[in-house]
Amino acid sequence: MRWTKTFTVVGCHAEGEVGNVITGGVKDVPGKTMFEKKEYLEAHMDDIRGLLLFEPRGAPYVNGNIILPPCDRSADLGYVIIESTEYPPMSGSNTICVATVALETGMVPMKEPETLLRMEAPAGMIEVRCLCENGKVKQVEFTNVPAFALHLDTHVEVEGLGTITVDTSYGGMTFAHVNARALGFSITPDEAHQMSLMGQRIKKSVNEQLEVVHPENPKIRDVSNVIFEGPIERVDGRVESVNGTVCLHGRLDRSPTGTGTTGRLAVMSAKGQIAKGELFRNRSIIGTHFDSRVIANTRLGDRDAVVVTIAGQAWITSIGQYGLDPTDPYPRGHRLSDVWF
Repeated sequence: MRWTKTFTVVGCHAEGEVGNVITGGVKDVPGKTMFEKKEYLEAHMDDIRGLLLFEPRGAPYVNGNIILPPCDRSADLGYVIIESTEYPPMSGSNTICVATVALETGMVPMKEPETLLRMEAPAGMIEVRCLCENGKVKQVEFTNVPAFALHLDTHVEVEGLGTITVDTSYGGMTFAHVNARALGFSITPDEAHQMSLMGQRIKKSVNEQLEVVHPENPKIRDVSNVIFEGPIERVDGRVESVNGTVCLHGRLDRSPTGTGTTGRLAVMSAKGQIAKGELFRNRSIIGTHFDSRVIANTRLGDRDAVVVTIAGQAWITSIGQYGLDPTDPYPRGHRLSDVWF
């Protein structure tokens, strides 16, 4: 056997969403910031993403995180998130996976009962608090980048649906938020396929009709994901809801979506539906949950913004190596439209 490329990958999921961590095989890439490193990987080293996330090694639901030396010396590590369709600047479930893998595999020393980490993502520095017990990370809580609502209760024309009402937000990624019940969904696993198809139509219409641009980074633009949201309820002193997030090219996030939960809190805060400090438990389509809070109000450019914490748990599922045989006809993987819409 001879491989021309070898990658060490720690399999992991956070609340059901796969977020594998690439701990070996990529030493470093050019860039003065993690966002520049993300751009370099996307422009010049995208074969890594294809090799690891596309078939025959990957699947539409597989995400990855490339561990890199941080640009900021105060950070414990840097990471670039790779998904089957894009390089998002931030991801909550992936951040939880990276923190868990870093501590449970010894990349960063674990301190019990609490380990504090500074992790540098393309979106910026992420402050992370890990609750640890008997060598296991029991919970990861991170302070996300500032989030804000862009459009509130805005009408969009969608083919086959007519006029619908949407909100848009940024919570580390960009989102359109829609009322699931108004569109005929209860957010159950059997509805995932129809939600994914409708979500793609909604995203297309939103991006054609609304301008969604980050006020400080114009390269972050257009809606990436659509969140079908259930009703907001108050249960045992906390605010609760359920959502299903349709990711780029039509698959549902298995987790409640950390950046989406952040964006939803920005919208809820703007509408007066939640107070600073209140606990918001957001459940996924498969029943897992993230706990979150608005901890501060701030400004981002010319917009009011909120600072949000997200808490969840991840589990390591495997440790292995992926490689490329020089005779393999699919060095960048392959995709078919039967499952890769």
